[in-house]
This record gives sequence, structure tokens and C-alpha cells, in this order.
Amino acid sequence: MQNRLYPLFAVLAIAALVLSACGTPAPAANTGSDELSGTISISGAFALYPMMTVWAEEFQKIHPKVEFDVQGGGAGKGMTDTLAGAVDIGMISRAIKPEEESQGAYWVAVTKDAVLPIISADNPVKEQIQAKGISQEVFAKIFISQEIKTWGEVVGDPSITDEIHVYTRSDSAGAAEQWAKYAGGKAQDDLKGIGINGEPSMVDTVAKDPLGIGYSNLNSVFDMGSGNPVTGVQVPPIDINGNGQVDAGESYKVKAEIFSAVSQGTFPEPPARFEYLATKGKPTGLVKAFIEWILTDGQQYLESAGYVPLTAEQQAESLAKLK
Repeated sequence: MQNRLYPLFAVLAIAALVLSACGTPAPAANTGSDELSGTISISGAFALYPMMTVWAEEFQKIHPKVEFDVQGGGAGKGMTDTLAGAVDIGMISRAIKPEEESQGAYWVAVTKDAVLPIISADNPVKEQIQAKGISQEVFAKIFISQEIKTWGEVVGDPSITDEIHVYTRSDSAGAAEQWAKYAGGKAQDDLKGIGINGEPSMVDTVAKDPLGIGYSNLNSVFDMGSGNPVTGVQVPPIDINGNGQVDAGESYKVKAEIFSAVSQGTFPEPPARFEYLATKGKPTGLVKAFIEWILTDGQQYLESAGYVPLTAEQQAESLAKLK
């Protein structure tokens, strides 16, 4: 009986050695690039929405078992959904408020961009504006105090009496908060004007109104392919130093110019700002893995989409919050 079993044991031993030499696949739960699975739900800022769709698509290429449900709706919706547990991640384009942190909001910065003033490409004084720019003081008198009511007042020509049509956001939006702070206010409610719901509607409304002025996120203003402003709108030069003329670095006719100003820190903050991802409580599991990827490999996709990557120090700071 023992003579019959010996060859069988020998065969099994040899097979074990072969498997050991080739390497036994590790359990999927421990390592590998395709072990992640599940659905990540995300809502919030229109400013981050285009970038998030890119991140989701690229992450899914690596982890095909992960599904995404990404929706816009504004920073306010993103935070409300996050705190209510309706989504896993909120896209937030403004500072996180203390009362939101007290309710469990946990956040990390993931990129940087800017809110820009926009006028119609058919504005009757666009040439004068391109030559003189618009100062922070003038923006304040248009959007906050409403002391300036005509385009003639903007360019210093009292013979021009065309009324300014001021547009602001009616939905809770990080862009509105940032623009309010730049214009001298403290919060979105300080902005005056006709309320427009949503980022796309704001751009479309101003584009169709020659007398209109509003504000919008960098990635809604410029076409990411051509780098030119989207059809119908222009970004007026910002007279940053208030000297009544457009100096170097104050005109943003193409995406590259504003991108350079934001990345080099020459564009005012606000309306330049960090963009955040928020979760209810410190993220874990699949959500944590996705955010960590955004802060590492995911940073490579930012510039081509018109966003400013974090510096190495900023990346490290955000990653440390996830540990």
C-alpha cells in the first residue's frame, strides 16, 4: 500500500514546488488593481463637475468594477447632500463653514481655480473695457452697492447711458461666495442682481444680453479645447492695481493667461480659490482610495482640463488628513 502512495505524494510535492516558484496570486482583498468595487455617489459644485467626470473616467479604467454617479447642482447642494448622507462625496468650491464641520463635514483640498467676471461679446463698450479694465472698486459699486448703474460710468463716459444688467446666482454657489468676497461683501447674499440658477444658465444669460455682467468659474468661461472664451462671452481685464489701465498680467483673453496668473499667484485670492472634496466623517474604504488617487496620480489630469494642480506641499497636507 505504501509503495502505491509514494508516487502520488511525490507528484503532489513537485506540483507544490512549481506553484511556489511561479507565485500564488494574492487574495483580491489585499492587493491588485481590480479588487476595488462598488458605487461612489458625488454631487456639488459646478466648478468641479467637469474635472470630476474626468477623474471618474480615469479611475474606472484602473478599477472597472467601480461605478460613479456624479451630479452638479452647486456647492450648497453638495454639502447638503453630504451631511444628509445622500452622497459619498460633496464637491465644494468655497471654504468649509465651522457649522458644517460641527455636523461632521470632513474635507481636503484637491485643486485650485478661479471665478471670473464675464460680459457679453456684444457689449457696447467692450473696446473701452479692454483698454481700461474694471477695478475691484468698480465691481463693488456694480455688484454690492449698485452705485454704478450704466456702462458709461464703468468706462468714464457719461454720454453712454446703457443700463448695466447685473446677474448673480440664485442657487447656493461657491462661485457666488468667492465673487462676493472679492467685490467687498462677506457672503453670497451681499451680491445684488437678477438671480440665475446654475452655472450654465449664468454663462448663457450673459452671452445673450449685450448689457449683461455676471461671473462664472474658469472652466465654464473657456473652451478647454481651443482655450478661447466660450461663444458669446468675454472676460474683461481686471485692473488689479487700480491705475485705470490694463497692465501686464491683467488681461485674460485665453485660458493660458488666466491659468498662468492663478498658478503663479498673481491673480487675486479671492476670486481665485481652492476646490475641496467633503465627506461626512473621515473617509474610509473605496471613497478614501479614490480621494487618495485624486491627490496623487489624479493630479496629472488637471492642467489639460484647465485646473491648477496642488503644489507638493499642498498635496502632502491633504494626504496627511486622510491618514
